[in-house]
Amino acid sequence: MAERYDAVVIGSGPGGYVCAIRLGQLGKKVACVERGDLGGVCLNWGCIPSKAVIHAAELRQEMSHANEFGIGPGGEVPVDVDKLRTWKEGIIAKLHGGIRGLFKGAGVTLIKGSARLSGPNSVHVELNEGGTQDLEAEAIVVATGGSPIELPFLPRSHPRVWTSEELLELKEIPKRLAIVGGGVIGLEFGCSMAKLGSQVTIVELLPHLMGGFDPEMLRPVTKKLKKLGATIHTEAKAKGLEDTKDGVKLIVEGKDGKDIAIEADRVLVSIGFKPNSRGIGLEDAGVQTTERGFVPVDPQCRTNVPSIFAIGDLTGAPFLAHRASKHGVVAAEAIAGKPTVCDFQAMPAGTFCDPEVGTVGLTEQEAIDAGHDVQIGRFPFAALGRSLAQNAPEGMVKVIGDKQSGLLLGVQITGPRANDMIAEAALAIEMGAQVEDLALTVHTHPTFSEGLMEAAEDFLGHAIHVTRRKR
Repeated sequence: MAERYDAVVIGSGPGGYVCAIRLGQLGKKVACVERGDLGGVCLNWGCIPSKAVIHAAELRQEMSHANEFGIGPGGEVPVDVDKLRTWKEGIIAKLHGGIRGLFKGAGVTLIKGSARLSGPNSVHVELNEGGTQDLEAEAIVVATGGSPIELPFLPRSHPRVWTSEELLELKEIPKRLAIVGGGVIGLEFGCSMAKLGSQVTIVELLPHLMGGFDPEMLRPVTKKLKKLGATIHTEAKAKGLEDTKDGVKLIVEGKDGKDIAIEADRVLVSIGFKPNSRGIGLEDAGVQTTERGFVPVDPQCRTNVPSIFAIGDLTGAPFLAHRASKHGVVAAEAIAGKPTVCDFQAMPAGTFCDPEVGTVGLTEQEAIDAGHDVQIGRFPFAALGRSLAQNAPEGMVKVIGDKQSGLLLGVQITGPRANDMIAEAALAIEMGAQVEDLALTVHTHPTFSEGLMEAAEDFLGHAIHVTRRKR
């Protein structure tokens, strides 16, 4: 006999576990089905472990140059990969325990196994420990996330080809690392692995790194990568892989049409994600999907089947953990009958490369394309006292606003703490703020966040710490 619940959540990533906990808080009897470790991609081989590695890489870089501040001898700093891996795994274990504790506090039942929809209100689970279990629920939330896209000639089965998952196992720091894909993941690992001692080569198909981002804001990142010794090939296409005596040779077609052979010990493929929508019974339950396998949803994350919801990466871009978490809350509250929708005025995004890149709202080009009479305010971190004191002068803050109305349309930040600072801009856009509101808000001195205030003042034509440009 099937066990009955008010709701069943399939997947325990940043969307699924948040949804399950919120449902429990709202008094629903809820089960969360997870075949692997709690936390999904984000916790186990994405957001959290990658930031642990990035922090370690930054620490090594700072120690290497600490003698510039009169501290230590400087120079080469050794890396103990085993200790780094142990530290990273310790963080993950603590967060696993945290989610289990939150599940217990909210009354969420955790079922370990592989789930498959068997109808609009039913789920069949192949239990990890053996056997099966059938569940029935008034509502089902599918939060199965996504997986890295593979290339036929660069399969994960090849012993020298990595996705972020294999890289974050931290079994080694490769001497030579070729990265196929200069997007968010490619740049984060490109910067961090270069700081940990790898000779990095990045291959990007588009004319500039991180396509979709403002090219102006990426120049400091490109400059820093080259300073770290990385080689960057844009408008280049990976097309083959050859084994060599001591590694592999990645064959790349350059922008001039000529082949480039890149010698490497490992190749990291970071070209995007595909939805985990196959083999989970969506078709059996009547759930519609796109040609690429994504699940369309309404503003309450409901699919075309009223009892079935989909959240997070399964619904398409942008692939952001915080978007998935917000989806989870909205779906839970919709199931509980509360008035709620995914009505985002602003969805911030961040890249933890060096320097960091944070963005929210419209880019300059997007604002122009939308028909706005665009005006820009800029402020370089090189003119900020805190940045100079911390030896982090690269990057700037860019504010995009409507010239006629003064409405804040977007903010991009490249520089230290960019992804912490971008939250203020997201709040401002969410509240419909004017650029002048940012300028009028007093910011603590000396901080990096002053750059946002100064950029807003530049927009208005009266920034104090930069020479006013002719408009």
